[in-house]
Amino acid sequence: MCTVCGCGEGESRIEGQVNSDHADHHHDHDSGPHDHHYGKGAAHAHAPGLSQSRMVQIEQDILGKNNQYAHANRSYFSKKGVLCLNLVSSPGSGKTTLLTKSLNDLKDEIPLSVIEGDQETSNDAERIRETGVNAIQINTGKGCHLDAHQVGHAVDHLALDEASVLFIENVGNLVCPAAFDLGEAHKIAILSVTEGEDKPIKYPDMFHAADLLLLNKIDLLPYVNFDVDKCIEYARRVNPGIQILQVSATTGEGMDNWYQWIKLSLQSRLVGFIENEPEQTVEG
Repeated sequence: MCTVCGCGEGESRIEGQVNSDHADHHHDHDSGPHDHHYGKGAAHAHAPGLSQSRMVQIEQDILGKNNQYAHANRSYFSKKGVLCLNLVSSPGSGKTTLLTKSLNDLKDEIPLSVIEGDQETSNDAERIRETGVNAIQINTGKGCHLDAHQVGHAVDHLALDEASVLFIENVGNLVCPAAFDLGEAHKIAILSVTEGEDKPIKYPDMFHAADLLLLNKIDLLPYVNFDVDKCIEYARRVNPGIQILQVSATTGEGMDNWYQWIKLSLQSRLVGFIENEPEQTVEG
């Protein structure tokens, strides 16, 4: 069991290959009634046979190891001048639709690649490849988030261009992906108006970790009961510095602002990339 998020990790697969570095962990269930006491104690969770202090230690070990892999990913991206964006949301936010539209609109201007994360199927990766952009699928099995080790393995299968953008479409989940650094430059939270405007305060860790909130499906605002101002207020309550853009991947409204944000972020990344390039010597 993953004590960070409570999920069973299962076997992750990169394009159909079993990643043996991620073992299969199973939940332990007993048949009798019991009180789990979720949220009590230092670990804020309960597992049979594990003390709170042991669960905290396991969580620290898991995140510490993940952060080592994330540091290696970030260093690699920096050396290549790659802007890595981690797209996070709940299922049904329109994340894949928004991503495929972004790829179609930007692919002639910027080199792009995608790592696609889902528990099962390669449906979204196939949709992405239809845009002509290189994509690789990670299936997490029982796991409900991507981790930095999985991303590092996936990057090994991608020929990332220098001065490019790598999108990571994380597993649909507003809880555990908040805790796992993948080596990205920014987490991008996507929230649709068909969800509740109180999502930012229901899932504060995710919105606190995000640098940008894309409020998607604004074309549906006339047909749903969603308070945009209240949503923005809640988001800034948990993260005063979060940037917020209102978009519709269906109609294209607001998407130019999103593209401009990507281009400016890539420019900022390339300033450091150019400064770190070794000087070329000319032999006369």
